[in-house]
Amino acid sequence: MPQAPAHAFASTLKTFKTASGTAGKYWSLKELAKQYPNVGKLPVSIRIVLESVLRNCDGQKVTAGHVEQLANWAPNAERTDEIPFVVTRVVLQDFTGVPLLADLAAMRSVAQTLGKSPKTIEPLVPVDLVVDHSVMVDHFGTPKALDLNMKLEFQRNNERYQFMKWGMQAFDTFGVVPPGFGIVHQVNLEYFARGVYKSPHDKGDPPVYYPDSLVGTDSHTTMINGIGVVGWGVGGIEAEAAMLGQPVYFLTPDVVGFELSGKLREGVTATDLVLYVTNILRSEKVVGKFVEFFGPGAASIPVPDRATIGNMAPEYGATMGFFPVDAATVEYFRGTGRTDKEIERFEAYYKAQGLFGMPAPGELNYTKVVKLDLGTVTPSLAGPKRPQDRIDLGHLATRFTELYSKPIEANGFNQPAEQLKTRHPIAMAPSPAGTRANEGDVTIGNGDVLIAAITSCTNTSNPSVLLAAGLLAKKAVEAGLTVKPHVKTSLAPGSRIVTEYLEKAGLLPYLEKLGFYLAGYGCTTCIGNAGDLAPEINEVITQNNLVAAAVLSGNRNFEARIHPNIKANFLASPPLVVAYAIAGNVMVDLMTQPVGKGKKGKDVYLGDIWPSAKEIDENLRYAMNAKAFRKNYEQIQDNPGKLWSSIKGTTGQVYDWPASTYIAEPPFFAGFKMEPHAADAGFKGARIMALFGDSITTDHISPAGSIKESSPAGIWLKANGVSKADFNSYGSRRGNHDVMMRGTFANVRIKNLMIPPGPDGSREEGGLTLFQPGGEKMAIYDAAMKYIEQGVPTIVFGGEEYGTGSSRDWAAKGTQLLGIKAVVARSFERIHRANLVGMGVLPLQFRGADSWESLGLTGDEKIDVVIGGELKPQMDVKLVVHRADGSHQEVTVRLRIDTPIEVDYYKHGGILPFVLRQLLAA
Repeated sequence: MPQAPAHAFASTLKTFKTASGTAGKYWSLKELAKQYPNVGKLPVSIRIVLESVLRNCDGQKVTAGHVEQLANWAPNAERTDEIPFVVTRVVLQDFTGVPLLADLAAMRSVAQTLGKSPKTIEPLVPVDLVVDHSVMVDHFGTPKALDLNMKLEFQRNNERYQFMKWGMQAFDTFGVVPPGFGIVHQVNLEYFARGVYKSPHDKGDPPVYYPDSLVGTDSHTTMINGIGVVGWGVGGIEAEAAMLGQPVYFLTPDVVGFELSGKLREGVTATDLVLYVTNILRSEKVVGKFVEFFGPGAASIPVPDRATIGNMAPEYGATMGFFPVDAATVEYFRGTGRTDKEIERFEAYYKAQGLFGMPAPGELNYTKVVKLDLGTVTPSLAGPKRPQDRIDLGHLATRFTELYSKPIEANGFNQPAEQLKTRHPIAMAPSPAGTRANEGDVTIGNGDVLIAAITSCTNTSNPSVLLAAGLLAKKAVEAGLTVKPHVKTSLAPGSRIVTEYLEKAGLLPYLEKLGFYLAGYGCTTCIGNAGDLAPEINEVITQNNLVAAAVLSGNRNFEARIHPNIKANFLASPPLVVAYAIAGNVMVDLMTQPVGKGKKGKDVYLGDIWPSAKEIDENLRYAMNAKAFRKNYEQIQDNPGKLWSSIKGTTGQVYDWPASTYIAEPPFFAGFKMEPHAADAGFKGARIMALFGDSITTDHISPAGSIKESSPAGIWLKANGVSKADFNSYGSRRGNHDVMMRGTFANVRIKNLMIPPGPDGSREEGGLTLFQPGGEKMAIYDAAMKYIEQGVPTIVFGGEEYGTGSSRDWAAKGTQLLGIKAVVARSFERIHRANLVGMGVLPLQFRGADSWESLGLTGDEKIDVVIGGELKPQMDVKLVVHRADGSHQEVTVRLRIDTPIEVDYYKHGGILPFVLRQLLAA
């Protein structure tokens, strides 16, 4: 670990001792405060970043000027300076980890071609990949569901898993947690996070200790903020740079303090709280900012609840949702199996740094303070299309009814009101015995809950809501309630520990009785791995244009993410997921109407089966068992399972790239030379590929779910001998650029507004464009290939919040491979903006009230992007619009290359060529 030069801040290197007398060195922020008195009033999250800057001050990548600049952080200063943040480690999930590993393998191929040692390319910090995104809910409602789903997972992903095994033996610091252990964020909380780390040191010399910090290739990496760890999601592109020794560069942030007071009322869950917080912070516009929670209410919140709030930071738009370390954090570490020595070190270090304890109101300086009395939080859901759209539980039935006939622009479904209550008969195959009611004919209609999933990292870290779901299931079964036959139920916890404590509490059998059998340990429904619905259900939905619903305990509900045929998706707490599975339709008002009919036809209401706080607390003792946590995670090395052990990967330091439709050598280094090709950043005569509205997500740009047979990706797979049954998902095929570039902008729900509306005002959905000149309608991929063949650059226009959602690097990689030179939008999501720059695509932002609509663009125009002079961060850029009638119009936009290092990345053609040139030169 590099240390600061003696002439700079040597006086801040101090010694601390643990309770048992063990000595350690640390870079003291208290000592630094003697030079910069402001340090003591800085937000805790800023001080942890400052420690990294101080410790890694080498006079080159990190300078004394960087230390001084951050030590003098002011709450409301203009944000122009970048921070070089050297992280302790990197965490990956498999959807994003596989393409990242493919990029590293490609870099090794380049190194070998240029006569360099392949080992030149080696992660310089620990990298952990958790295989958690590949399991699909094909089987459900049966005791065999877990085994059957895992067998299918290994069959589908054999080539990917072989590649991972190659990576494990090729790279010294690359580890893999096999399928079936849990969700990456849960494993990160329970196992990876050590609180503090120590540098290599000579025997007899005390090591230097420093805080855990990380970036991860999943936007919900912020879950780790719940235990006081600074970390957030980045695209795989940035993560690679961090792995290979680059600091993570980011603009000095504002820090919004969120003061919590009071306590949650009886019957209100952590999920209700997080949906409330998300709704508040979205309206506060915290994109690109740190949010730091403090006050007596924050101190009273259990650590799993803190993690749940931190998890949702991407949904409220913040870089982090951070909770400082306090006594509750130490107890969480103890309860999850960390050793006594680790805990002692952790507590002693944070106390020595003056970073221990929940800040009180007025204690620290924040850019702005937002307040919430926990006692005002009410039960709620969020949806039907965005996680920030909170709905009080008692209003869901009326809200759905309103949205059914509202126009698309008003977040509605644009359906005739008179069809709302129409039901359609369906012939369903027999369901597993004891899991469904099969009385009479089955019908489905609008608002029917077709998927009820206890899933996703958001809640499966949280014993209180999972135990609540089990207790509600117990009461429901005892009251004689059953789940409606059209509901696909699943339980996919974030950790094996969850099923262990549900079993010990005696609650798992009741969940199973209602069809919530264990389907997998992974990110299933929330990532688009819900599996398909029965063919007869799909047929009735599509024939009658039904607006059916999913209710899931997840964090994402964007269009077409959960299932292409389910248009209304609601995020809810696990007990509410069970309740809506029983009710069967979101138009049942659970606050006033019965959940269902129980024994002897008696009406049973939600209040009859909702567990009390006392009942939940009595069962929490099963959830924190240090021995169980240690035993579980020891199996990663000792007993990873027969399926994983049977995977045979190739060996060697350089990958041999066998023929595969899953893994292919990426084209990003084709024709690589040590000197970057100097090119003018501007361009002329670009054609418009698409005109998009607001809230275009990375799911719209690069879907993760199923691959349509008639799509460019489906056609390519069939042409390469892959049957429809073996298509798997876009997410699983991210190691193959031929699939992924064909999948870019291929979401079945995306609407390119340059395609004129139909007679009824509705817009055609799917990845289509009008090829110019002439206006021929075709797939975006096909048009892109024609434009590239003709040497014509292309450009995309968007609205507000372009690129929200998962930190999906293929949303930027695919954009670049389609020949798109720039994206012009009203605003950008933080990670996607950085990823565009990282792939050499210009992000340009409209100023003031300007938009593509105010320019009157229709899609047949030509666009010039004029950059005057040297490229500089956030400079003004001119767009010249040339219309078909010969007229032209100019508008000034802002270049969203935000920092000097990003200018360098762009000049090198992206972050990967930039880092590769540095490594090979060294």
